[in-house]
Amino acid sequence: MAKAIQQLRSGLTIGHAALGLHGDGTGSVRQQVHDGDTINVRAIGNFGVRLLGVDAPEISLPLPPEDRFTQLSDERWAEYLSNPFAESLPPFDPPLEPGLLDHLRSRTGNEAAANHHRHAQTAEDALEAEMLEDIEALDQTEEEFRFFLAFAYEVMDRYGRFLCYVNREQRDARRPEPRPRSYNERLLAAGAVSPYFIWPNVDPFKREPSLVEAVVPPGGAAELAGADNALGAARESVRAARERGLGIFAADDPLSLQPFEVRYLARRSPPDRWVIDLSKTGDALVPPQRYQTIPNPEDRLFVSEEYTPLFVEGGWRRGA
Repeated sequence: MAKAIQQLRSGLTIGHAALGLHGDGTGSVRQQVHDGDTINVRAIGNFGVRLLGVDAPEISLPLPPEDRFTQLSDERWAEYLSNPFAESLPPFDPPLEPGLLDHLRSRTGNEAAANHHRHAQTAEDALEAEMLEDIEALDQTEEEFRFFLAFAYEVMDRYGRFLCYVNREQRDARRPEPRPRSYNERLLAAGAVSPYFIWPNVDPFKREPSLVEAVVPPGGAAELAGADNALGAARESVRAARERGLGIFAADDPLSLQPFEVRYLARRSPPDRWVIDLSKTGDALVPPQRYQTIPNPEDRLFVSEEYTPLFVEGGWRRGA
């Protein structure tokens, strides 16, 4: 049993737990039942953690029409991404709009899979290196090393992964050295990953009284994005990485397809999140299939369909 929480093929999300700890051992039923609707438990298995605000190139994904995960280095991925719009393949449901199709045609091709896999390996190596450097800086073993997790609005995704900013656990913020930025921010600054901002999981360090009050006011996107907060700092990191030609922005080998683009090409279904342009002061929600009209990925704030009515009620309008 590798995962404490997992999603079955049927779509059902399940979990595995045992009675919680009490002192040095497992607590009794009497000790762990808090009241008639609350039990203290401990997880059985591992938890996945999904870093907020970032999107790393994919190492592997289910290759249509299979359910099994296949490495992007596999020659079958090279063939698939050379032309994922071939008539021999199942149609996209719903169909891709002409503008999005043109955008994707310019980014797919014979080298698309290999390009994506190269950047995926770089991102994986970068995260591992940051963690190993932290272990060394703290003079700890991998067994002793602990993570600090900061959650936003949604604590867990449908796959049972925690959604959070992740850093090393350091009791004293100044010793043995000043605590560095989160892994999310470090990877963005290195150009190892793409920015991927999804409302309302934007800033775990800023709380609103309610989800309704967290809605960005019409015309206020640019002000939010430029403020001195986690979102503003992340966007600055991405711009700096682009100017320096780091990682996915390398002049000789830039990332061709965004990770979320590879995912929806694999599932044969176009994106369904609406988008707010963080570089503008308008009141229009950009349709899901026109995200590419916002050139820079750090200027895109994605809003899931389930939340768009909150924005419409708050004064936003769905763009055509």
